[in-house]
Amino acid sequence: MKLHEIKPAKGAVHRGKRVGRGQGSGKGGTSKRGHKGQKSRSGYSRKRGFEGGQLPLQQRLPKRGFKPRNRTEYVPLNLSRIQAIADKYGLETITVATLVEKGILKKKELVKVLAYGELNKAISVEAHAASAKAVEAIRQMGGEVSIVK
Repeated sequence: MKLHEIKPAKGAVHRGKRVGRGQGSGKGGTSKRGHKGQKSRSGYSRKRGFEGGQLPLQQRLPKRGFKPRNRTEYVPLNLSRIQAIADKYGLETITVATLVEKGILKKKELVKVLAYGELNKAISVEAHAASAKAVEAIRQMGGEVSIVK
């Protein structure tokens, strides 16, 4: 058997309906297009989303928001949460690897340290980003902040 010898199964291929070939064919006259109107004319094609002149759905719905494609999303890590993690696991330094290991973060998530809450002791923190206030608060307590790429 060769590619050019392959044929479809017997009865699988039907002849197309010959529309508009006289009244005797049963598909003459309006040729399955109904009477008059835009859809009965030759060359008719409807635009995508066209609703016959009614205001289309995509125009009726309210437009809101914009998210840039190249936006980097960070998981917020507040000072209060850092303190809670340090207390729970008895840590002096909190790194991204530690957070992933403890199940607080997923492997590919990025962390940003934010200044909500307070610290009770000196803790060194490793994160992908940090706010100026958070860095100041950590340094005041005697801790350190290192930014990871």
